Amino acid sequence: MSSLAALREGYERFDPRAYLQNNYLPPRADFSSEEFVVPWKLRCLAETFASGEIHGRTLIDVGSGPTIYQLLSACDHFEEIVATDYLAVNREELGRWARGEPGTFDWSPFIRHVCKIEGRGEPWQEKERRLRCRLRRILPIDVHRPDPLGAPLRPPADALLSAFCLEAVSPDRAAFARALAHVGSLLRPGGHALLLGALGESFYLAGAARLPVVPLAEDDVRAALAGAGFALRDFRSYAMPPALRTGVDDVDGVFFAHAQKPLEA
Repeated sequence: MSSLAALREGYERFDPRAYLQNNYLPPRADFSSEEFVVPWKLRCLAETFASGEIHGRTLIDVGSGPTIYQLLSACDHFEEIVATDYLAVNREELGRWARGEPGTFDWSPFIRHVCKIEGRGEPWQEKERRLRCRLRRILPIDVHRPDPLGAPLRPPADALLSAFCLEAVSPDRAAFARALAHVGSLLRPGGHALLLGALGESFYLAGAARLPVVPLAEDDVRAALAGAGFALRDFRSYAMPPALRTGVDDVDGVFFAHAQKPLEA
């Protein structure tokens, strides 16, 4: 069995609710201080979208998982958001949230925090409504195929976002770099790519699933972006403090990268 096949088999045991509990409740999702990891991620995205440079018709979120926090600042700048995931259980979780069904994960603390840091005085319920309205498609994706959606995205996306996906589904650094190049094909020339991901992580837990991660250093991410033809615009990193090392993974830190595809692809 190949490493990629072993990864696919492992993800059959992925539990979205356990993953959400491990990563998106306290202590990691503590909004009392900007020094915690979730507020740091939200601020990276809010500040980048606040520039006004990244906007258009379509944003594609690659490997959404069961989460929507990464889309909260993006939804103000695009007519349509396309969420994607390899796992049907994650697509189903996203669909239930988008339809407003009862019993889904409570993202309201995240939405309130983003509204606070964006500073426009917008009621959080309005942002929630806007994201639900603009999250129009939830599609299957396989980042290890040259055509990740199975057919070209028409028209290509104006922006691409991916959070904690590519390193978590790649058996090695070379596969990570190839996957980044594959998803880059979904983006129009001149389009922007925003990545959040793990540094120095070798595994994480999601219920009964213990899932391998390719441990990345900052230079690995920079090299993969350059190899895929992207120009790096911004790079930030966060060191995971001891209090947030809860045993659900062995992550050392988190990176945020903003890159741009050249106008002549």
